[in-house]
Amino acid sequence: MTVSRLVVLGATGDLTRRYLLPGLARLAATGRLPAGLAVVASAVDDLDDAGYRAIAQESLTAAGAEPEAAAMLLGSLGYVRADVTAEADLRAVLSRGHGPVAVYLALPHTLAGTVCAHLATIGLPEGSQLVVEKPFGDGIESARELNRAVTAVVPERNVFRVDHFLAKNTVLNVIGLRFANRVFEPVWSNRDVEAVDIVFDEPLGLEGRAGYYDKAGALRDMVQNHLLQVLALVAMEPPPTLGEADLRDRKADVLRSVRAPSAEDMTRLTRRARWSAGNLEDGPVPAYAEHDGVDPGRGTETYAEVSYRIDSWRWSGVPFRLRSGKALAVRRREAVIHFRPVPHLPTGLRGRPSPSRLRLGFGPDTLRLEIEVNGPGDPFELERAVLEQELCPGYLPAYAQVLEAVLEGDPLLSVRADEAEEGWRVVEPVLDAWRRGDVPLEEYPAGSAGPTARPGDRPW
Repeated sequence: MTVSRLVVLGATGDLTRRYLLPGLARLAATGRLPAGLAVVASAVDDLDDAGYRAIAQESLTAAGAEPEAAAMLLGSLGYVRADVTAEADLRAVLSRGHGPVAVYLALPHTLAGTVCAHLATIGLPEGSQLVVEKPFGDGIESARELNRAVTAVVPERNVFRVDHFLAKNTVLNVIGLRFANRVFEPVWSNRDVEAVDIVFDEPLGLEGRAGYYDKAGALRDMVQNHLLQVLALVAMEPPPTLGEADLRDRKADVLRSVRAPSAEDMTRLTRRARWSAGNLEDGPVPAYAEHDGVDPGRGTETYAEVSYRIDSWRWSGVPFRLRSGKALAVRRREAVIHFRPVPHLPTGLRGRPSPSRLRLGFGPDTLRLEIEVNGPGDPFELERAVLEQELCPGYLPAYAQVLEAVLEGDPLLSVRADEAEEGWRVVEPVLDAWRRGDVPLEEYPAGSAGPTARPGDRPW
């Protein structure tokens, strides 16, 4: 059942203005915005319909939305001033229109529980959807509590925990590569794979997000959700179908098998650091701790690195290293499959061959296979060759895909309750160890490759 209304709570915030409104306009431009859909925007700002449409027009113009699509969206857009912590105000917002509704909580995550409690009391029409942005809780207990709150409003299948990092084309590209090519799946296990790295490096700083980021840090912001979702896709068993239940079951199986580092191994298998003064593309950058809105005593990390093991027949003994950092030298978003070295090199071939590597790039999606071949000069001298292909690009921007899935009631890309909880299960022990100071907080200059490599560590 598709919804007839989209209600956006927190409609004057940065998320709505930068992503949701342009995403809706893109759906309109491609003919994917459902006919007759009413969009109800709500926030505490003292505005009327005309006042909010003016704000929306500014956002759409800045995003380069097509004029006809922008006009179509603005024509369906209404505004209700409301305080989401007040049940009566929420009732007034939901009274705009009839039929199934998608309620998008574009709000600080600390308000989600309160809003859900009110929505459960008010009640939503059958077939309604509830959309919740990350972070989904701040630990496993709060995630369980929030799961209970959202499923008191709508059934689990109608809950959309947004992870825009994995767009639909990315998910399908990984699945297509693995399961539609006989050449890859037979070597996709501990017999032939030595290690897997999942990396999300950004050459960006805080970009005005100090208030959120200083309370979250790199481990919560990226590893707990985005990078563990990539791990699940890379490591999962073949799903029988691409239905949401089958795909999410296979991802949850993997996450349940992930083993967090033991207390004794925390200093060896995890690292945390924050950037010091340095230089990025736009010029000199002060140390993270010197930014407005940052509490230096909190010890928030801007770089997080964790090595996990998966307790399964396929992946036993293979380390999965996850890394994310800000203010680094280059933008890098990829999963790297490191294959084991060959057991023997025929006599006569010269060179020391490096193990083959397969790189899956995300945003844009790319495939890069690094292998050894005979050189063009001396045919007995090995040299590195690279086979590279750009994969199918996204047919819509990430948030347009999120909104399309919500409006169609397809939770394929949504993070399920058990996935969210399992993510906290393997991250919380690391957070606890870092909070206790068991792992030192290192530093790296802004614009560098990150913390200095430790002796014995495999290069990134």
